[in-house]
Amino acid sequence: MRGFGVIGVLAMLLVVLAGNGNGVPLGGLLVLVWAWGSRTPWSEIGFARPRSWIAVVAVGVLLGVVLKLILKAIVMPLLGADPVNPTYHYLAGNRAALPGAVWAMIVCAGFGEEAVFRGFLFERFGKLLGSGTRAKVVIVVVVSVVFGASHYLDQGLPGMQQATIVGLVFGSIFAVTRRIWMLMVAHASFDLAALAIIYFDVESKVAHLCF
Repeated sequence: MRGFGVIGVLAMLLVVLAGNGNGVPLGGLLVLVWAWGSRTPWSEIGFARPRSWIAVVAVGVLLGVVLKLILKAIVMPLLGADPVNPTYHYLAGNRAALPGAVWAMIVCAGFGEEAVFRGFLFERFGKLLGSGTRAKVVIVVVVSVVFGASHYLDQGLPGMQQATIVGLVFGSIFAVTRRIWMLMVAHASFDLAALAIIYFDVESKVAHLCF
C-alpha cells in the first residue's frame, strides 16, 4: 500500500474520495487504517508528539481565527464573493443544528480533512516527487488545488477559492514543520469562527469591515 502500483493508487483514491459525510470522518479514519496497514510511521503523516500541547492549542486557535477574519473581511470581498454564505446560512440562529455543526467542524474538518489533505497526501506525493524545495512547492500547490476543488460542489467558486487559500497556508506550514496537530486545531478554529459569524448573523458586517 506504500507503493504506487494498482493497490497503492487505489488506496490513494479511496482515501481522497471517501469524504467526511454524515458526521463521520471517514477519510481521516482510512488514513489511520492505511498507516497501520502499511506500517507507515505516524511521524511521516505528521502525528509527532508536540513539545507543548498548550502551545499547539494556543497557536492553532490564533492562526485559525485570524486567518478566517482576514479571508472574510479582506480577501474574499476582493475576489467578489457574496458576503453571505448561502450553503450554510441555515445555521444562523439555528440552535438545533449547532451541536452537529460543531462536531463536524472539529472532528470531520479539523481531524478528517487535515489527516487526508496534509498528512496523507503530503506523505504520498513526497514519496513520489521527493523532499527537495521544488518538490515541496509542487506538492503544496497540487494538494491545495485538490483541497479547494473538494469544496466546489457544496460551496461553489467562493468556497473553492477560500479552501485553496487555506490549503496553501496550511500546506506551507506542514511542508516546513511536518507536524499536524497544530493545523488540526487551526482548521477546527477556522471553521468554528466561521460558524460563530454565521450563527450570530454577522456575515455581512464582518465582510464589510474593510470595504
